Amino acid sequence: MTVQELPGAAAYRPTPPPAWKPLTDPAPLLPDPEPYRVLGTDAVADADPELLLRLYAELVRGRRYNAQATALTKQGRLAVYPSSTGQEACEIAAALVLEERDWLFPSYRDTLAAVARGVDPVEALTLLRGDRHTGYDPREHRIAPLCTPLATQLPHAVGLAHAARLVGDDVVALAMVGDGGTSEGDFHEALNFAAVWRAPVVFLVQNNGFAISVPLAKQTAAPSLAHKAVGYGMPGRLVDGNDAAAVHQVLVEAVARARAGGGPTLVEAVTYRMDAHTNADDATRYRGDSEVETWRAHDPIQLLERELTERGLLAEDGIEEARAAAERMAAGLRERMNADPVLDPMDLFTHVYAEQTTQLREQAARLRVELDAEQDHDGRRGPSGAEGGR
Repeated sequence: MTVQELPGAAAYRPTPPPAWKPLTDPAPLLPDPEPYRVLGTDAVADADPELLLRLYAELVRGRRYNAQATALTKQGRLAVYPSSTGQEACEIAAALVLEERDWLFPSYRDTLAAVARGVDPVEALTLLRGDRHTGYDPREHRIAPLCTPLATQLPHAVGLAHAARLVGDDVVALAMVGDGGTSEGDFHEALNFAAVWRAPVVFLVQNNGFAISVPLAKQTAAPSLAHKAVGYGMPGRLVDGNDAAAVHQVLVEAVARARAGGGPTLVEAVTYRMDAHTNADDATRYRGDSEVETWRAHDPIQLLERELTERGLLAEDGIEEARAAAERMAAGLRERMNADPVLDPMDLFTHVYAEQTTQLREQAARLRVELDAEQDHDGRRGPSGAEGGR
């Protein structure tokens, strides 16, 4: 007997849902036509003064951190450093909006966010120094490893957030990515899964104008990156990425929505990369000085400092105190980074698998033989090459 011959089967005619009919009203998902701002608007009256002062101190420290790390690359102490000068408001706000139980998924440029969330300033640079894959314990800080592949952290954030919800953990994941990362397949896959599963994830796109040398106009024809949210069924928010108070407020709302079961949000923070892509990049080949100078007038530190001083919340002594604290951090970073690390080559095999594979054991054994032979050779010969001990 076939299915069609079963009693009542004739009355069953499955009808597919109309593909043309939207599952969600798109209007509430669309971003505002202009980036949301707080500083210099009436909305600043509702901002917490203590929060503004904390944001300011972190921005000043972050700017100094960028400058010191860039100097370390010139001294050969870092292999590479992707500066986030000009983007500090996005970095700091992302770190401060999360609860201790939440997770941050940074990209390679998001060292400031990791440091603001509690990672040791030296450990945040370990990947870029080339010592290890990561310099900190992700579980301890609830920060995924800084990673250089573009956008791969986004599906990881969705997976963690979805898994946490399945087991009943009240956790939100905040995933950071640059505008160049939105051109990767991982970005689209992550947003689609997050929206379908209503995963508690917030996607923060730092639109700094360029994917290395490729301007945004050559990456997308969309009205904004925030508009991409509606295609996946999540809200898109457009915010001034140099307005620390605005970025913080928008992210707070997105995190609260995610934690309450409302699903993911895509936030586009419009900012600008003041420095080159990395120390290995020559930005003058694809942008002019006048463009950079225009953005300097919209510097996130200056915007917040002006607001605080005009409201009488920050005086010259407060400015000097923030700068002095940042300088102490930079001095400690400089001193510790100038010490040569002691590395064990055998660590190459330590954290690859929980149980080493046959191939890894063989490779480790070969390396051990080579290291022992080298040590034996160095032990028999003195510094000048003469036989040692004779």
